[in-house]
Amino acid sequence: MALPDNSSVAMPGEELSFPDIVELNVGGQVYITRYSTLTSVPDSLLGEMFGRKSSKGLARDTKGRFFVDRDGFLFRYILDYMRDQMLVLPDHFPERGRLQREAEFFQLPELVKLLAPKISKQNSLGDDGCQSDPEDSSPNADTLRNFSTLGGTAAACAGLASGAGGVGGEGRRSGFITIGYRGSYTLGRDSQTDAKFRRVARIMVCGKTSLAKEVFGDTLNESRDPDRPPERYTSRYYLKFTFLEQAFDRLADAGFHMVACNSTGTCAFAHEQTDDKIWTSYTEYVFYRGDGATREVQSSSPGPCPAGTMQHHS
Repeated sequence: MALPDNSSVAMPGEELSFPDIVELNVGGQVYITRYSTLTSVPDSLLGEMFGRKSSKGLARDTKGRFFVDRDGFLFRYILDYMRDQMLVLPDHFPERGRLQREAEFFQLPELVKLLAPKISKQNSLGDDGCQSDPEDSSPNADTLRNFSTLGGTAAACAGLASGAGGVGGEGRRSGFITIGYRGSYTLGRDSQTDAKFRRVARIMVCGKTSLAKEVFGDTLNESRDPDRPPERYTSRYYLKFTFLEQAFDRLADAGFHMVACNSTGTCAFAHEQTDDKIWTSYTEYVFYRGDGATREVQSSSPGPCPAGTMQHHS
């Protein structure tokens, strides 16, 4: 909730100047950056907001951070661009179209130009996350050989993979579905205080379109990839609810079993005064449903697939 800036009371004629280090709340995501970064492009929206002499009139959240009601996850790329006026995106970045809209909102015409050439006529949003998905969903022989060299557990996973895409014994198609989410939590000094967790903002779904629709039905949000054919793959869907257990229940009801999971975490910010550390994480759970033969292979394996993953429990 954005509140008027009344955190400080100024005397008549006194102006509230900006600090050198500025805290922002962009769509619920907290960013800390230098004042010089925000004013590095004077004609931009942020340059106009923070280039004024006084901070009075700018919206703030309940903790006094400056509030901007935009996509909090994509803002990291906006901020990166304002640091050195260069565009650096991950390989196969799926949200170029959405990022271009953010660049237009923040009045960064040069960034808009850098993003515009990658937008295709077929998909005006340009954020197709599965442009490289193969027509043949079966792994090649080299992949299976690589699995076999890792031992019994990996061989079991190779057996699962080789059966993906077929039809299960109950007439349902076999295959994989991956559930992913980003989260954050705060730890106090020396981890002596309880961790403060934020709710999951969005649960993402990756896999074959037909499987995702079968499992999640009307609870699946397809707005980011509305025309994906049933036999193609997507990483653009997400769920309309934010409870992981609800997603797990639906997958279990549809005959899926978890075969692997992994999680990564980074310390995004350490508060200088309180020593509180804000950690951000990304976690994925891989589920599989197969026919009778692959289920026997799975049951004989000693554990989940050792694909360099780390067990994570929410």
